[in-house]
Amino acid sequence: MDKRTAPLATAAFLLGLSLGGCATSTAGTSLMDARAEAPAPPKTSVYLPVEDLPPRPEKPAMTADELSKLKKELTAARDQQAPKGKSGAVAGQPVKP
Repeated sequence: MDKRTAPLATAAFLLGLSLGGCATSTAGTSLMDARAEAPAPPKTSVYLPVEDLPPRPEKPAMTADELSKLKKELTAARDQQAPKGKSGAVAGQPVKP
């Protein structure tokens, strides 16, 4: 080898090594196979769409009489549990001096 071909051979060798590092093994696979193996996105959402409302119940959970009776019972229970201070005011409310 003369002095001119040695640098060219070295450059060719280094170029071959650098390009060889970019190559990947494609034995048995292709780009189309990779797309086929990818999971498909879900077609339905776990959330209801905004305009899709559930149907109204045929029978209400409570009648108007049952609702008023429950309100009276809860109010009575609350008033019975509230401790009264010296002046008769309910605890937690400010008392005027």
